[in-house]
Amino acid sequence: MEFAVIAILVAIVIALLIYNIIINKRIKTFKDINQKVTSLNVLQDFMTTIGNNMSVDEKIVKINDILIEQYAIKYSTIVVFDGAEYVVKASNVDKKHWDTLKNLQNEEIFKDSITTAKPKYVTVNNDTERLPYQKMEFGRAKSAMFFPLYIDNVYIGYWIIESGKMHAFDNIDTTILEVVKENIISVFRIVSYQNIIESLKRKDLYSDLQTSEYLYEEGRKIIDQYTTSTICMFKITNLEETNKKVNRDTGNQMIIDICDYIKDKLSDEYLFVRYMGPKFAIAFSGIEIEGVVEFLEDLKKEVENLEVEDVIAAEENEKSTKAKKKKVIMTKPRLNFVLTTYYKGTALEAVLKKLEEYLDSANADENDINKI
Repeated sequence: MEFAVIAILVAIVIALLIYNIIINKRIKTFKDINQKVTSLNVLQDFMTTIGNNMSVDEKIVKINDILIEQYAIKYSTIVVFDGAEYVVKASNVDKKHWDTLKNLQNEEIFKDSITTAKPKYVTVNNDTERLPYQKMEFGRAKSAMFFPLYIDNVYIGYWIIESGKMHAFDNIDTTILEVVKENIISVFRIVSYQNIIESLKRKDLYSDLQTSEYLYEEGRKIIDQYTTSTICMFKITNLEETNKKVNRDTGNQMIIDICDYIKDKLSDEYLFVRYMGPKFAIAFSGIEIEGVVEFLEDLKKEVENLEVEDVIAAEENEKSTKAKKKKVIMTKPRLNFVLTTYYKGTALEAVLKKLEEYLDSANADENDINKI
């Protein structure tokens, strides 16, 4: 009888052990699935952020916020070398600590990590210790993981996550964090072109207008507030002729006079840029083509009535003491317009290219308002 009881108890213990193993496997499977779902959600949020109308810096800050929220990270900081110095691109750490955080590449404890491109985990073992890179702070972070960032084997900076708890990352799945790190690098790859565009943005010397790069960044944010807009491009068709037959100074003055006149006629919500050479673009945000044509007909007529004097001859006459003055040639500009509809979220650069190609292929004598 005793043997039967013992056998039953052993069977129960074995059954419980088997059940416990099964449960643990299910929990692990659930955790793995949950981590994969979280990673997919993070990646989707990353892609959504990349597609948003934000500056590169705003996108990086948003991505860091996503990491903090989705992975319950206490502190997360992304630091990038901009070609001259290391810059904190995103962090939820108080700014008083940024000088320390942007100089971690100089810390001995992280140099090997940067050289080998492998993450580095550091932690303290009691409350009286502080992390090796901390200069004056004690209570903020007790453990940290440092991830060097590389694009095509080129070191570009690092991502560091920190916790206020000791040994906070002892049992963390580093493969998940490696995936996150690769996603951060992918974001930097994707936004690198946008970064170039932002750095190219400038004002044109003669027209005092933004150049075309402005439309692809700040301009697009304004235009994409509306479902459809009208994009107009015009060409000063006799600018080259004026430069050759009169002089370049007079051609430059023609650009100045035309742009000053048009700027005064345009609403602030319409974007006016110098596209390239004799070509200029106007984005009529939220306006249909039919609502633009009449305005442009009047504008074209008024601009083509402007008279631009020979700048050099006028200056020489002003300085000359002779009774007989040089004849000052007066030139009137000629404009050729083309319009099309832009739909929110589509390729604005493709729309502008289409308009440019039309003007470049048009007959030199064409002087009209065209819709394509």
